[in-house]
Amino acid sequence: MRNFIISLCSCASFFASAQQRGHLNFDEGWKFHFGHAANPEKDFNYGIAASFSKSGKSTGTAIEPQFIDTAWANVNLPHDWAVALPFVNVNNFDVQSHGYKPVGGLFPETSIGWYRKHFTLAKSEEGKRFDIQFDGIFRDANIWVNGFYVGNNESGYVGAHYDITDVLKFGEDNVITVRVDATQYEGWFYEGAGIYRHTWLNSYSKVHIVHDGIFASADYTTGKMSLTVETETINEGFSPATYSISYYVKDRWGKTVWKSGSETVNLAVNETKTTKQTIKTPYPVMWSLENPNLYRIYVEIRQNGKVIDKQTVKFGFREIEIKPDGVYLNKQHLKILGTNNHQDHAGIGSALPDYMQYYRINLLKNMGCNAYRTSHNAPTPELLEACDSLGMLVLDEQRLLNSGKESRDQFTRLLRRDRNHPSVFLWSIGNEEGIIQANETGRKIAQTLLAQQKQYDPTRTSTYAADLPNIYKGVNEVIPVRGFNYRQFDVAAYHKDHPLQPIIGTEMGSTVTTRGVYVKDSIRAYVPDQDITAPWWASTAETWWKLAAENDYWLGGFIWTGFDYRGEPTPYKWPNVNSHFGVMDVCGFPKNIYYYYQSWWTDKDVLHISPHWNWPDKQHWDKPNDDVEVWVNSNADSVELFLNGKSLGKKDMPRNGHLNWTMQYQPGKLEAIAYKKGKKLTAAIETTGAAAEVVMTPYKTTILADGRDVSVINISVVDKEGREVPDADNMIKFYLTGDAKIIGVGNGDPSSHEPDQCPDGAWQRSLFNGRCQVIVQSGKTSDLIHLEAKAARLFTGATDIVTVLPAKAALISHDKTYDLKGEAAQMRPVDKMIGADISFLPELEAQGVKFSDKGVQKDAIQILKDHGLNYVRLRIFNEPSNEKGYAPGKGFCDLEHTKAMAKRVKAAGMKLLLDFHYSDYWADPGKQYKPKAWEGLSFNELKKALYDYTVNVMTELKNQGTLPDMVQVGNEINHGMVWPEGNVNNPDGMAQLFKAGTAAVKSVDATIPIMLHLALGGQNHECVAYIDGMLKRDAHFDVIGLSYYPKWHGTLDDLRNNMNDLALRYQKNLVVVEYSQLKREVNKIAFETAAQKGKGTFIWEPLSTWEQFFDKDGKSNELLLIYDELSGQFLSNSRK
Repeated sequence: MRNFIISLCSCASFFASAQQRGHLNFDEGWKFHFGHAANPEKDFNYGIAASFSKSGKSTGTAIEPQFIDTAWANVNLPHDWAVALPFVNVNNFDVQSHGYKPVGGLFPETSIGWYRKHFTLAKSEEGKRFDIQFDGIFRDANIWVNGFYVGNNESGYVGAHYDITDVLKFGEDNVITVRVDATQYEGWFYEGAGIYRHTWLNSYSKVHIVHDGIFASADYTTGKMSLTVETETINEGFSPATYSISYYVKDRWGKTVWKSGSETVNLAVNETKTTKQTIKTPYPVMWSLENPNLYRIYVEIRQNGKVIDKQTVKFGFREIEIKPDGVYLNKQHLKILGTNNHQDHAGIGSALPDYMQYYRINLLKNMGCNAYRTSHNAPTPELLEACDSLGMLVLDEQRLLNSGKESRDQFTRLLRRDRNHPSVFLWSIGNEEGIIQANETGRKIAQTLLAQQKQYDPTRTSTYAADLPNIYKGVNEVIPVRGFNYRQFDVAAYHKDHPLQPIIGTEMGSTVTTRGVYVKDSIRAYVPDQDITAPWWASTAETWWKLAAENDYWLGGFIWTGFDYRGEPTPYKWPNVNSHFGVMDVCGFPKNIYYYYQSWWTDKDVLHISPHWNWPDKQHWDKPNDDVEVWVNSNADSVELFLNGKSLGKKDMPRNGHLNWTMQYQPGKLEAIAYKKGKKLTAAIETTGAAAEVVMTPYKTTILADGRDVSVINISVVDKEGREVPDADNMIKFYLTGDAKIIGVGNGDPSSHEPDQCPDGAWQRSLFNGRCQVIVQSGKTSDLIHLEAKAARLFTGATDIVTVLPAKAALISHDKTYDLKGEAAQMRPVDKMIGADISFLPELEAQGVKFSDKGVQKDAIQILKDHGLNYVRLRIFNEPSNEKGYAPGKGFCDLEHTKAMAKRVKAAGMKLLLDFHYSDYWADPGKQYKPKAWEGLSFNELKKALYDYTVNVMTELKNQGTLPDMVQVGNEINHGMVWPEGNVNNPDGMAQLFKAGTAAVKSVDATIPIMLHLALGGQNHECVAYIDGMLKRDAHFDVIGLSYYPKWHGTLDDLRNNMNDLALRYQKNLVVVEYSQLKREVNKIAFETAAQKGKGTFIWEPLSTWEQFFDKDGKSNELLLIYDELSGQFLSNSRK
């Protein structure tokens, strides 16, 4: 049993002070076993033993503290037991709607789950109050502690907490037992089963802040902005208490910006009071969708001068106004571009690790979505935290339109829990209650719930999702914002009759599609991946969106849905086990309709062609004469389509529409050329060869070693030309080494019965139309995780993930040795640049390669300049001539070679970016080897050596008149630099080494811009975490450099979103400092980065590598000509 005992007295983060509040994650070390809904003997005698006859009576049941649970399964939370169950073909609507999983009243043997957890509290903790908090259990959970019944939560969605102080034992074993009864459904969609959200153990003093007892609100009156914090406190001691209460506010960087005064409060025994304190907050940074700025409010209770309770809430200043002509955010009109979503994801069901919320919200934002409806229930708190952090509005929904005690209690918990989230802009009191929504009963219930909403949150208003036409009865008579589920053609008439009532489309669209499928297939239960098929009650995307876009009395609307989800397999049944409604599949892979919305919901340049162009079997097409229908989704003004170079005609793009061409299929290349406000856009799809290699794209390559953090890795295959094969169906097998585990796999196939979880450890998943996904979760040790993806007869794909101990991630020493001061932290302006890394040039010339352009032999540097490039990047190694160096015995890329190259670059009139690798060999995320000369040095000696080396290089270059115009301190250092001391798993050491390099550069010339280089072109979440960590450690840099290779760094949209976010978040210049493919697209994204912070690009080694500008004899090719176009488009006064 001792393996499952948690000694809380050892958790310093929990008990930071003997008197202050503790909030301990309680997810680890649970035991699990199925019970039985029909046979009490198989349900550990629950229902036979009279457990409720006496307090603490539990003999003969799993409730009994001494019950032996060693044979039970070991699980950590969140845990969804349903996702691992097999599919069952049962002809029952509820089973069908829940994804054909054996959970519910028909399946007594797999619908009851028992959980037990042992823990120990130190005797020194006695005297505090304790409660156990469950954020979500599906469903109908009974909870016991040490055999004593402490409470029940019927809801499968709203969290609950229970005071367990009186039944705890200190210095002895304690046991929590939870019986979860999932026999009764709440929804008509997959809901999971079990303790599928986080669990917490809370401790606090007898005088304390009530659970969810802080409510912050702001007055946005111009010139009089203020913040009011209402704090509810209670005295649960045995004598009256006097204390003081106050709060202060910190910005995102931890600086205290406002403080309240202190107010004295007297409380009788068991008395509760609410204290209201207001302070002026002039000129706060507002929370917005583009800049979701968050403050932290710290509320303190002091007694006899000591803090006895303290809570923190995040808060965003933002003003929401909902009027008949629209939603206004901070006085700016905003059309709601929303999606409805359920809470499950491929591989993991409803038990989503926290990062998955951020991953999914980013996918929606990329499409242009700005609002999320929590259909049809209270969301997990981590979803709202993601929306707060990323800038996504939320329509927060109550499960039922019901004013009974249980439902009102659930609504109260929802309101109190979520009212401080700036993302929540509107409440929903229910959804499609057909029995009562249009009658007096519905009206009365709505009035009760609306009054309740105003009681707990007077700053917002409510809607209700009504599947009703132009009917003003029941709920619609009293609801402040009329919600329409479908019935889009009735909106105009309703508005005409009720012009002062705002209207929002709470559910719209509902096109059913299967990703990558283009012919209806009733046998496999697939529908075409185009905007053509919708249920009778719904509409296609174009139908509803044209109405909403063109009329201001539509506040906007929410698509049904953003993601596919398990269950509701409309329009099919078995073998179909999940829905087709999503604009993305259950993995988050976009369908074609995603690009329709992206075209009209964003100002991005969108040009998307479908279907794919791999059709060796023409009988797949159900068009006459083997014709193929091609769709183009775009927001361009006009599009011309070419098949193998032959024009198929030019067409004007209808506003909020799409274009079609019908043609006979011919293998080859299908290309679209479009013009948008005079700008040329291009896109193409090609007939690919057979799959040759597995490609893995990780969305985080560094994760916390906390046993909870995850990375999503998307899998595809490419042919020998590097083109993604869109119809591949290879079986992919996964092999993992290191302290981590795979927790789920998926592929988006709505009719797949392959397991999402592989308990035997043989993890595999087939590709569905070219894609699958694997989710990896960290262990609890710092490690290098290596994941391989193998398929028969294909080259293996692989990726590495570094895990960092939370204590290391949190350690900030604030070493001041190499901090910059005053003018040293300044820089000269950064000009726009189109550059190239040509460090291979001396080697190529040594091999006898001579470069020529249009038949004229020239210096390669001059040729690049002639075609518009204005910058050269040179890498430098410490001692590359070493035996294990980059160029043994030759020393290419050492100081002397670099000095010679720098002279040539400056003589050509080009600028220079110097790239310090701080190694004798290549430095990149997979290797950052310490120079041989620095081995054996202490850490302080190592920092000094790095500083001295950098000063020496810079001084040598300065002395010959070739000082760099910009400097990279380290190369692709997202996994650290100068290992092991500077490994990312020691972020404090990494930052100190970076600061030493920066200080050295600035000591030679304080105006030189410093670049921080990360190989994370599309990995926004990881970029933000890394940069925040460096800034908190006082690292200085002026430019963020990113590597972008689609094979490793995601889609172009990932790159664009990352650069825009970093520009707005940090107000620093950005450069794509390494890339090769997609030249036009990458440059366009780089130069059009938000806030004019995008300064340009550097193509990596175009003289001889990847998509090179020259053939093996040094003759230039057509790829070089692209840069005439790019320099003319993006550089001004750059060419004479």
